[in-house]
Amino acid sequence: MASKDTPLPPYYNIDPEKAASRLADPVTTARFAKAANFAAKGRDDLARRGYSPDGKKHLRKFSTWEICKYLIPLAPAHFRRVLKQHPDLPQGSGEGGSKWFTLEEVLQLRQHFAAEGAADREYLPYRPEGLPAKVLAVANFKGGVGKTSTCAHLAMSAALDGYKVLVIDLDSQGSMTSIMGGTVKDEWETAFPLIAKHFAGHLAAENSVLAAGGFATKPLDETLQAAAEVTADDVIQKTHWPNIDLIGAQLNLYWAEFQVPVWRMQLRSWPLWDALGGFLEDGGLLDKYDLIFLDTPPALGYLTINALAAADILLVPLGASFLEFDSTGRFFDMLYSTFASIEDGENMTRAGAGLEEVRFEWDAVRAMITRFDPAQQTDLANVMQAYFGDFMTTYRQDFTAMVGQAGEQVSGIYEADYREFNRDTYVRGRETFDRTWGEVKEIILGCWWRDLQMNATPDAAAQE
Repeated sequence: MASKDTPLPPYYNIDPEKAASRLADPVTTARFAKAANFAAKGRDDLARRGYSPDGKKHLRKFSTWEICKYLIPLAPAHFRRVLKQHPDLPQGSGEGGSKWFTLEEVLQLRQHFAAEGAADREYLPYRPEGLPAKVLAVANFKGGVGKTSTCAHLAMSAALDGYKVLVIDLDSQGSMTSIMGGTVKDEWETAFPLIAKHFAGHLAAENSVLAAGGFATKPLDETLQAAAEVTADDVIQKTHWPNIDLIGAQLNLYWAEFQVPVWRMQLRSWPLWDALGGFLEDGGLLDKYDLIFLDTPPALGYLTINALAAADILLVPLGASFLEFDSTGRFFDMLYSTFASIEDGENMTRAGAGLEEVRFEWDAVRAMITRFDPAQQTDLANVMQAYFGDFMTTYRQDFTAMVGQAGEQVSGIYEADYREFNRDTYVRGRETFDRTWGEVKEIILGCWWRDLQMNATPDAAAQE
């Protein structure tokens, strides 16, 4: 302790004795519980800013102007004329020419125009018949890069386009679940039982082999027995978007990171990376939905590995800063080492058994700049573009005041009523996500088209 004759440290002239007098008692683990409890109450309060008085989220209605400008390719006058000619169609609410429609009504109107509208216009979203849904994982192991908000807005963009969407929140923080208005009581309403069910199925198959050879079988504990009975309907919940469903997340989902390696040690032949993808396929979800979005934790753990292995398309958001550029490069390096290691290890075993090799492959991978400030970050963004090349999207997602306000309401910008803004402000704010979706949509449609050609018979391919 400094005496009165000892000079004080020069920076800020802080007196150590006075500083010590302001400290509380040392912190025990119980204090974390208290802080977590306060934070949970605050989180619930803030999350409900975007809720209606009934305690639920409700999607706003869409005006004639919005429908004709963004959702259905129609002239407003023609749109009004068709509604007048077909009183059985949704007529919207409101007085005069300014009518407002729910998204359910917009989807119904899409179907009508697809059947009765101009032959040279696309009123329904492109999805080749007979091909599975495209799975998109949004991932980066650096937090704060706009990962969840990007994933949410892409899902909402797809829904506005008319696609049937499933969003799976794999981050135990549950931010995506909050945005989608989901409620998750425990880990049994998350992706956890899906992974457990996949392991239980492999363990049961192993036990059949052991039993046939007269060997002792391995036990299925209560968790695995319960998980074996889980179906997609048990974990999928509806959202306030009529064509977006959700598998939510909450804190206990993080236990999967501890349980997965334990299961792997118990059954070395279990392909732990394939649990989520296996459920999507076995549960029929690749046929039920058009697009499946996976929001991942900011770490390359077992949940993220499952998401990446299940994905057809990988999107990697990052800011235009040196640290995020450096971190993303390391993320790609870790992806290489992780999946190459799995391939090498599995294929050594498979070669001896005469089995087909494991090979991971993605339709497309794109890094995408988010929260972009063109006045401050253009030079660095250009450098990043030069190094990443075709691994990066060309459009850079601007950060606008409208995006910030939507975040404060725990909502997406598409849920914001444009009457709360100057219309030009709304158009500019919305454009930043519309253009991101436009580039991602082009990738999705291109991948589907390529799949269609690869699956075509030689005669059909020749005709194309």
